[in-house]
Amino acid sequence: MKNSSFLFVSIFISFLTIQPFFAQRKKRANQSKILSYPENTYESLSYRSIGPFRGGRSAAVTGVPGKPDLYYFGATGGGVWKTEDGGQTYENISDGFFGGSIGAVAVSKSDPNVIYVGGGEVTVRGNVSSGYGIWKSVDAGKTWTFSGLPKSRHVPRIVIHPTNPDIVYAAVLGNIYKPTDERGVYKSIDGGRSWKKVLFSNADSGAFELVMDPSNPRNLYASTWRLNRTPYSLNSGGEGSALWKSTDEGKTWNEISLNKGFAKGTLGVIGVTVSPINSQRVWAIVENKEEGGVYRSDDGGTTWSHINDSRALRQRAWYYSKIYADTQDADIVYVMNVSYHKSKDGGKTFQSNNAPHGDHHDLWIAPEDNQRMIIADDGGAQISYNGGATWSTYYNQPTAQFYRVTTDNAFPYRIYVAQQDNSTIRIAHRSSGSGISSADWEVTAGGESAHIAVDPLNNDIVYGGSYGGYLTRVNHQTKTRRGINVWPDNPMGYGAEGMKYRFQWNFPILFSKHNPKKLYTFSNQVHVSENEGQSWEIISPDLTRNDPERLKSSGGPITQDNTGVEYYCTLFAANESPLEEGLLWVGSDDGLLHLTRDGGKNWTNVTPAQMPKWLMINSIDPSPFDPAVCYVAGTLYKTGDFTPYLYKTSDYGQSWVKITKGINKEHFTRVLRADPSRKGLLYAGTETGMYVSFDDGASWDPFQLNLPIVPITDLTLKDNSLIVATQGRSLWMIDDLTVLHQLNQQVVDQEVTLFKPKDSYRTQGRSRSSLTQGTNLPNGVIVHFNVKDFDAAKDTIQLHFKEKGGELIKTFSTASEKDKLDIKVGGNQFVWNTRYKGAERLEGMILWGASLSGAKAVPGDYTVSLQKNETVIEQSFSILPDPRAETSIADMQKQFDFVNSVNQTLDEAHQAIKNIRSINKKLSAFETNYGNLNEAKAILKTATDLKNEFSEIEKALYQTQNKSNQDPLNFPIRLTNKLGHINNLVMSSDFPPTDQDSVVSKLLTNQIKEQMKRYNKLVKEDLESFNKTFAALKLDYLTLK
Repeated sequence: MKNSSFLFVSIFISFLTIQPFFAQRKKRANQSKILSYPENTYESLSYRSIGPFRGGRSAAVTGVPGKPDLYYFGATGGGVWKTEDGGQTYENISDGFFGGSIGAVAVSKSDPNVIYVGGGEVTVRGNVSSGYGIWKSVDAGKTWTFSGLPKSRHVPRIVIHPTNPDIVYAAVLGNIYKPTDERGVYKSIDGGRSWKKVLFSNADSGAFELVMDPSNPRNLYASTWRLNRTPYSLNSGGEGSALWKSTDEGKTWNEISLNKGFAKGTLGVIGVTVSPINSQRVWAIVENKEEGGVYRSDDGGTTWSHINDSRALRQRAWYYSKIYADTQDADIVYVMNVSYHKSKDGGKTFQSNNAPHGDHHDLWIAPEDNQRMIIADDGGAQISYNGGATWSTYYNQPTAQFYRVTTDNAFPYRIYVAQQDNSTIRIAHRSSGSGISSADWEVTAGGESAHIAVDPLNNDIVYGGSYGGYLTRVNHQTKTRRGINVWPDNPMGYGAEGMKYRFQWNFPILFSKHNPKKLYTFSNQVHVSENEGQSWEIISPDLTRNDPERLKSSGGPITQDNTGVEYYCTLFAANESPLEEGLLWVGSDDGLLHLTRDGGKNWTNVTPAQMPKWLMINSIDPSPFDPAVCYVAGTLYKTGDFTPYLYKTSDYGQSWVKITKGINKEHFTRVLRADPSRKGLLYAGTETGMYVSFDDGASWDPFQLNLPIVPITDLTLKDNSLIVATQGRSLWMIDDLTVLHQLNQQVVDQEVTLFKPKDSYRTQGRSRSSLTQGTNLPNGVIVHFNVKDFDAAKDTIQLHFKEKGGELIKTFSTASEKDKLDIKVGGNQFVWNTRYKGAERLEGMILWGASLSGAKAVPGDYTVSLQKNETVIEQSFSILPDPRAETSIADMQKQFDFVNSVNQTLDEAHQAIKNIRSINKKLSAFETNYGNLNEAKAILKTATDLKNEFSEIEKALYQTQNKSNQDPLNFPIRLTNKLGHINNLVMSSDFPPTDQDSVVSKLLTNQIKEQMKRYNKLVKEDLESFNKTFAALKLDYLTLK
């Protein structure tokens, strides 16, 4: 996999502590031996995309003129997607090249194979991600090359010259956290190989919008926006926010927001559009305190009229403020906001409309057909062919953005996440179908920004939070929901200074690992309830810096924006030791770390001395092996510092070591988790992907495998699986971490390695690739093995599955055609479906509701052997019963024996039919070849009679008139189909055969045996007699072969 954004830079660990004595001691103690394994030793592992397929935010869409089914969209974290069927399905086209947040997608009008993509969304909300510059494709997205502007961070718009795809302009918003000169409008005249900055406002203001006059490519309009984000504020507007025009292809620019009629005073974000029908007609949507709204110019921007000031068009201006001219009507214009608004009178009045999801950010309208459009919103992309009367679905896009992830103890266990711009959900990690669909998930407690905690004593009681301190308890059994806010005073619209308790947008909620009744939640203090939220006890003082300068209303200088995202000086991460009751670690978003070892009676500030002062503590993970050990991940990216910060203590926080060696210098890290099954095995989720450490953080290696480049927001481990929450690609997981647990130097060195398979379950379901649902866990025993060398001409590699006593069940071989084992040099994965030998299905056989599949293995112990030539390695494994099964293992054995018996009968019958067809073919050949010989006429009637008798047997066993799938509705099914149907009924679950299954099966088996008796008599007596007579003619014998 190409992964151009991964530039692995070693970072030397420094050991800085308050006391020199501790520094020396830690320096000696932490000179750990570096332990690393080559990726090819575990490359058989892969991440599985489980969904949900419910779209996340998009702010970049485009179609292609003249191609009504072809569209593209960029996800804010999830890369670039393409549909060729009008939005029925989407495929990611950036994987393997780049990914992450996308701010702009543009297709050349003169050559639609040329596509430019700009990284970094323009929807700069609290969980915004930056991008990785400009990428270009010349083959409609099949391949990509990096095309410059690596420090652009956020590219909201790209415009391509209508007749020359080598001339391209990019609006660069730049680093939204600190001043930089790498902002403005850039132009390339060589297809993106080099860029020149052609418009620059100031170091605090980047380019927000860029449009080209459709009737004159020399004319360009651009808006610049003064924007700044900090961990505790969003500021929109001020010096540098302006509207510009160029009439010479970007060489020079005039600030047309100074022109007559335009809004005065402080300007904020500005959207602009030009009518393709009347190039003198220009609209702007303007953020301004007193004179905000829609402006129109009918003289190319020389003068302006303020024609609409509706707050519905300009509420929360920094998040929207996009305006689009219709492509065929000079009086139609659209404004994006919570709803999208359409005017038919040139912008004087608007009618509100809704796509399937709210919060709209981008719109593309086909030049040749203004009824055909694609819209971007907080639910992804949707397509309309009737001017917005109806839209395609967003429930086919696995681009959800999640914050935190946890699981329950059900079977199959469910994964709990809160989706940004949507609801919380709980989703099964596997299903009984072919994939993980919307039927496998449901809404649960809390809101879009929630931490979620599942009652340890009842998987159906769930607690979830949301912004404003909102906290709910949901009982899925009774379908009840209860608000249990710690302090139910709704703070919406107020700054942090207005809250009695400061609850962050994404405040923690968790249950004690030692007392299943104890529920914690966190504001700037620690709150505990042991009565399901009926009452709360405070067990800590304020554990933040409580800096009044950072506890103010967010927004300005024009618009305030207080949703809880910017509430600061709050507790942002917490975790309890799984080993020591009362040991609780708590971290704040303003850079403090505290510890209590007595359940909150006493607290100690254990903040690492070498940690940056305002580091946001994003995750805390106490060691599953040593209560004195804890791991902490923090970020500073909201100050413009993209450095990863990971720390480890081995002495209850008295001293700390930074553990980031091997992680790219800009891959800031939100989460670190320790594997509970192998000491020292750690996983880190960064803004760009995954890393793994085998030496307790002394060094890190990329752990990307097939995972796309995407921000990782949280990780959790369950049943030796790793679950990954992403910000833009929904949920992914690695199902079998036991491969990593078994790694050692011997595995690296040996020619072949067979890993001990993870226990599997005898259950329903299968895995089939799909563009509309999550990938299911393969049903069966998943075997991982490594092969260093393989020569197909000289080597044979086999997998043998055996019962515990050594009886062979099945062999798969590289030399076999029927049971083929496909391998490659390196890591391999093979799934045995746990089925024994079934009955043969003949070519062209049409069966209705019948099964010829082999019986499924009964729960118990088995072995698998990997054999390369003469070398054999064996491992044991177990098949477990489905915990939901209503039957005993003894009953499953009855099913197994029944199915095997039926299959034996069916297989014998089908082998007979195969032989009958061969015999009759030869008898027909006899009639053709020898029927005219006088000496053969004596046995011609015998041959005809034999053919008829054999055919009667075949017709009794199988309906030979059935040639297509629904022919059985016309031609009644015969004996083997009927018996196979009973097998199908019996194998539908784990139950033993019913009494009537046994009775009817016996009846059908006896009837089949009667036909087999006729068949055997014909073969042994009549056919033998025929052959003797035939032999007397000194011609070839008629045999079965």
